[in-house]
Amino acid sequence: MSKHNKNHNQPSHSQPDAERMRIDKWLWAARFYRTRTLAKEAIESGRVHYAGSRVKTSKEVTVGDELQIRQGSATAMTEKTVIVESLTAQRGNATAAQVLYSETKESLSRRAYYAEQRKLANLARPDNKPNKKQRRDLQRFKDNQD
Repeated sequence: MSKHNKNHNQPSHSQPDAERMRIDKWLWAARFYRTRTLAKEAIESGRVHYAGSRVKTSKEVTVGDELQIRQGSATAMTEKTVIVESLTAQRGNATAAQVLYSETKESLSRRAYYAEQRKLANLARPDNKPNKKQRRDLQRFKDNQD
């Protein structure tokens, strides 16, 4: 038995091509979340689903998997359905991150619809607040209605 192993530079568990990757690391590399900690918190709070069900942080994704990702605040929540196109362990710029996934057509149309609804809801607001006289007139009108 030889004392020198031919592959002594490579650990036995390493793979030349990454076929699987942890979901928190992929979400970070695809720039859905700024840090892996934020990605982990999103997964644990149920904002990331795989095949329609919640996942754990250690879930491994492969090319072709479909993920549902909710991002944003409660008032501006967006939900994306993406398909994993590529895997990488390095976080690149935004154009490199867009190569890692593709958003489904249904998801794009749903997000456009909700964005339009948010714009229409903002149009219903007045441009400025009523002044003191207008507030008093409104209050008198409401009192007379009762």
